Amino acid sequence: MRLAHRLLMATPSSIGSKSSLTEALALLPPLQLYRRLLRVHRKLDPEMRVLGDSYLKKEFRAHRTAENPLHIIGFLTEWQLYAQKLEGDNWTGEKLDKSKLDKLSGIFP
Repeated sequence: MRLAHRLLMATPSSIGSKSSLTEALALLPPLQLYRRLLRVHRKLDPEMRVLGDSYLKKEFRAHRTAENPLHIIGFLTEWQLYAQKLEGDNWTGEKLDKSKLDKLSGIFP
């Protein structure tokens, strides 16, 4: 994510990407977002927290060297939306969208 610092203030429309966001969202830098997610996971059940923290760590490590600007923006946007859902308790009882499920990396067996 070396290019991330240049892309932090880019809006989805300015890079030509069609996003699920209705308005431009200023993305957090990767390290700040990572810390925010770990803090948000504190309110989860212990089993869910262990699972969430390990998945989060593996995903951020796997995408550390990403160079594609659209990929970086998409990655950070989805994780930021996830953090906002957890902070607002909008996630309970919600099912994962089939398209998002297909895009998850196969880190866990």
